[in-house]
Amino acid sequence: MSNAVEVRDILYRAGKAFEIRDLSLNVPTGSVYGFLGPNGSGKTTTIRLLLGLLRPARGRITVLGGDVPKDAPRVLARTGYVPESPHLYPMLTVEQLIRVHASFYPQWDGAWSRDLQRTFRLDGGTRFSSLSKGEKGKLMMLLALAQRPELLLLDEPTDGLDPVVRRDVLSALLDYVSQQNATVFISSHLIHELERICDWVGVMDRGHLVAELPMQSFKSGIKRLRVSNPPPRLGDTPFVILSREPSTGSAETWVVRGWQPPMTQYFEGVGAGLKEVVDLDLEEGFVELLNTFRQPQQ
Repeated sequence: MSNAVEVRDILYRAGKAFEIRDLSLNVPTGSVYGFLGPNGSGKTTTIRLLLGLLRPARGRITVLGGDVPKDAPRVLARTGYVPESPHLYPMLTVEQLIRVHASFYPQWDGAWSRDLQRTFRLDGGTRFSSLSKGEKGKLMMLLALAQRPELLLLDEPTDGLDPVVRRDVLSALLDYVSQQNATVFISSHLIHELERICDWVGVMDRGHLVAELPMQSFKSGIKRLRVSNPPPRLGDTPFVILSREPSTGSAETWVVRGWQPPMTQYFEGVGAGLKEVVDLDLEEGFVELLNTFRQPQQ
């Protein structure tokens, strides 16, 4: 499997208060990669590094086969970007902004741009400053999609939008991905939204990548186990224990990562009983990963 984005051992410092250290990640070509993390975890900084807007102190960034920032002009010509905060000139109209944006991209699809404008119900004569937040979000997505990019970098693209607008924006995005086999790297704190659309997930916290795996593995591999008569010392386990807490009587509750049904044999071997296996949704698994990552630092 080829990767549209590869990051290797990146170090980036923003003053004395924050750094991204030893960051390595892989975004498979054609995937929708969800980049999760709390505010301040380094998601936006990572996207700016991928765009060449920031330069790392060390490490290597490869995007669409080009080294960033050295090959940034060639890479950006094939990349659509939706920033967290709109950055367009407020006095220009929707139609003027579309024309300006189109002039930078030889592959601009004017017919599809007009289709998206109708779908999103954007009045071409309205100034950007007069658009609602939802309309601004739709226009930003239109500008990113109509250039027919191979890669979309989306930083909280639906943050603050109402459910109807989010549906329209995500529907246009998924339609494009299915038609073009494009790659999407989408940062968001709306975990349930990413759960529906992503096939890969990366979890960021405090400048570190906590986990990176296929979405299905994330959802199916993190479980809450009810264990009776647990051994005082665990030894080697076939799964990763994220947390272990006392329950009623001699029972304990474990949250584990990497679970597979045949692993029930482990409990028989240590004289314990597995009473229940409970599925966790993406948000619960996300919280458990963060709690485990932070525990040694508390």
